[in-house]
Amino acid sequence: MKEISIARFNAIAGYARQPMSQVYGEEISYFEGANGLIMGMLIRDRSDDDFSGILFGQDKKLRFRWTAMTDFFRAKEEALDALQLRMQEALIAPAEQHHQGDEVGDPVDFFTPIHEPERLNPHFMNLVNEGAFSPAKEIIEPMMRWYEDADGNFVEQFQTTGFDQRIWELYLFSMLIELGYVIDREKAVPDFCCSGLQGQMAIEAVTVGPTRNGEEIVPPPPTDTPEQQTAYLKDYMPIKFGSPLYSKLGKKYWEHDHTAGIPLVLAIADFSSPGSMVHTKSALERYLFGFSYSTIFGQNGRPTINASKIESHNWQGKTIPSGFFDILEAENISAVISTTAGTVSKFNRIGLSAGFGNGKVLMIREGTLVDHDPDATNPLYFKGIVNAPGYDESWIERLNVYHNAKAKIPLPEHMFTNAAHHHCDAKGNWTAKTPKFHPMASVTQLLAPVDVEKALKDADGDLFRVWKKTRKEE
Repeated sequence: MKEISIARFNAIAGYARQPMSQVYGEEISYFEGANGLIMGMLIRDRSDDDFSGILFGQDKKLRFRWTAMTDFFRAKEEALDALQLRMQEALIAPAEQHHQGDEVGDPVDFFTPIHEPERLNPHFMNLVNEGAFSPAKEIIEPMMRWYEDADGNFVEQFQTTGFDQRIWELYLFSMLIELGYVIDREKAVPDFCCSGLQGQMAIEAVTVGPTRNGEEIVPPPPTDTPEQQTAYLKDYMPIKFGSPLYSKLGKKYWEHDHTAGIPLVLAIADFSSPGSMVHTKSALERYLFGFSYSTIFGQNGRPTINASKIESHNWQGKTIPSGFFDILEAENISAVISTTAGTVSKFNRIGLSAGFGNGKVLMIREGTLVDHDPDATNPLYFKGIVNAPGYDESWIERLNVYHNAKAKIPLPEHMFTNAAHHHCDAKGNWTAKTPKFHPMASVTQLLAPVDVEKALKDADGDLFRVWKKTRKEE
């Protein structure tokens, strides 16, 4: 057996973890069998301070689940030796020995096309066929075996018309599992009913799609000039966000018995045009809270932020009121969450850092970063090699939580640990609590096939850096 990172273990077997297990046992280290069919974990019992090993094998649906454990030992080394012996025995045992008896149905093949090529989504085809996306494919495969298809059409939409929406749901699933939640998928709506040590909440996934005229996609307006960019962010995109968010209020999820008394969250992602989500965060914030902000510098050079109430958004004859949280029935929505990272690139980066892929992909990530200097008016910039030792990225990194000050059931911040939390009162006073490392946006450059070992050696010490971009550097 070989020791592996927690990121790799979580991607393969972490979905079997129950929240209460963290109360009774401390996870020490993680292991993988030679053929990848057996996983192991070394734990310390918190009450007795002794050690044991846990084995995970594939059930009938190829999901890694608890199958056996060793005795408890006072010495960690003894427990590790016992775990290695049990893993060796499990590797040669019949596959049926790891079946649980509660599986329903057979394993689902997510990546074999179920339609002719012309009907398949180009992004799905890239995921299946391009070596540059092999880390994403390999990390998604074990994950999707755990994702319960409440609607019954996941694979169909994942391969065809709903690829972006399904990737967004998989991102939310991964993020919630990382936070330690158990997801009850017996109910089809809302999308995620979560429970954990932090409490309970319900989440509905929302996406912004392209504008269509029948079957034809209408291109977004141009953003070539500063005036066009301003109109795009101040009016066009707030209306695009407003339409799906407002329509969700009509579903009245808060009236279901299983959502009564718990926070209800809408999770929205922008897929209105290629790469649009990198630029439209400010438009979402304008629509949610209904305020615009300007910066005025005093004689001492310190900035002062002024808030102005936005009454409405207007675009080519369509007008909607601004301030989603001001809508009467929006008081039933505890918060809206969003990120610019719910894409295949995120799966590709985390997959690569967890040891998935064909070993011939080099990724370089760069972007903007929140500057925690109270006088800062511009972001920091960062650049790093994802393949480099020590690169670390979580699923929740870059998640923004926008709290509804008028919510009947407020969302406690601890429900989304390590996310950025935004609050805005009736006068537009905005407070934000962001993690130390909180990217605002990033792009990932893919190089494949390459000799990764040589590339890392050539990079020398320039594996990761953060800097303030000056006018000269621009």
